[in-house]
Amino acid sequence: MKFKYKNYGSGFLRPVIPIEIIYKNLPVPYEVLIDSGADFCIFDGEIGEYLGLEVNKGALLMFGGIQGMSNSKAYMHEVVLDIGGLSYKTMVGFSYDISKDGLGILGQKGFFDIFTVKFDYPSEDVEIKEKKKK
Repeated sequence: MKFKYKNYGSGFLRPVIPIEIIYKNLPVPYEVLIDSGADFCIFDGEIGEYLGLEVNKGALLMFGGIQGMSNSKAYMHEVVLDIGGLSYKTMVGFSYDISKDGLGILGQKGFFDIFTVKFDYPSEDVEIKEKKKK
């Protein structure tokens, strides 16, 4: 499946795609940045609350690197992600330390370990293919 890069003013193009985060059959649409430098998927803690999760009761994971932050907290929970009609269970982090105006992040664990991703900046698109199961 292919997605077009999104323009964020002044010619800044980013590989941002729409997904749904699902917990107990409650879907929440969310825009996320595909970030090969991120170790795991991370989303705003308030989305976790909306889904009915007790966010702070998830396994604690410390992280840094987003907008110069360090020693930030994420709480890991199992959810279903739906990307372009393909749904799968995975562990993701919910954090109150990421920007409320920002995007969610799709990272190595929970995304790049599921999909092969091809960035094509000149064509302004990103292609995602499910990896073949071994």
